[in-house]
Amino acid sequence: MNPETAQVTHDFPSLFRVYDNGQIARYQEHDFVPPSLDPKTGVESRDVVISPENNVSARIYLPKTAGGGGKLPLIIYIHGGAFSIQSAFSSLYHYYINELASESGSIVVSIEYRLAPEHPIPACYDDSYAAIKWVDSHAGAGQGPDPWLNECADFERVYVAGDSAGATISHNMVIRGGFGFKFSGLILIHPFFGIGEPNKLWDFICPDTIGPQDLRLNPTAHLDHLSKLGCERVLVCVAGKDSLRERGWNYYQKLKNTDWEGVVEFFETHGEDHVFHLFDRECENSISLMKRIVSFIKG
Repeated sequence: MNPETAQVTHDFPSLFRVYDNGQIARYQEHDFVPPSLDPKTGVESRDVVISPENNVSARIYLPKTAGGGGKLPLIIYIHGGAFSIQSAFSSLYHYYINELASESGSIVVSIEYRLAPEHPIPACYDDSYAAIKWVDSHAGAGQGPDPWLNECADFERVYVAGDSAGATISHNMVIRGGFGFKFSGLILIHPFFGIGEPNKLWDFICPDTIGPQDLRLNPTAHLDHLSKLGCERVLVCVAGKDSLRERGWNYYQKLKNTDWEGVVEFFETHGEDHVFHLFDRECENSISLMKRIVSFIKG
């Protein structure tokens, strides 16, 4: 088939288009920023390969407070992007995670997973799980492959955080469990928990879905599912102008009404839209959101 005559068969504006010749074109490709010693925050970063066969990797961030005599909290971060765009290695996330590591005084492991639609769901879930199992190999005796995690990470203070689709995956990781450590907290930033009705994007990138009640997308579909959350504390952050705001609020309310024994907190940024903090990290509301997340981690 002549590529010039290919026809669009599926179109998801701002994300990607699919053509009848199998070609996939994203509306905007992410950039790439190499790991570095950040001059602004003093945070040092480097990349590790976790699963070469599936291109699963991560970027580890070490704050300048490391080596000060005590171990540091560990944050596992899962980026957003509707399961189909963005990267842990893009400038959007690299500079944000530098600030998160610096402000919270935490080691951060930012996961790079395979994207849909080339790799349909559950690839991003399975990749994230594999990455966390790799992190888990450093717990206990501290004999994992990465010296930063062995020497500096406190596996009594492990948090998993994510924004948008990354928050959806983060919730799934805490439910799934099976790690040698217990998560101290779950941080959901503008979570994407579906739209409460059939979702064309989800149906396309998740071939085996059962629809709006799929717990991988909509964790509030069954309250007994929520009650199995394997952590002690949850922070749900929403933005007032975000179309997904009510989905986050619904999660918060339903989690409170289960027999889960942890504590759930809610933080709303009024007048802002979805993941605004990634695009303007210096604005007052972004600074306020960062402070709220940091206070949750420092407990």
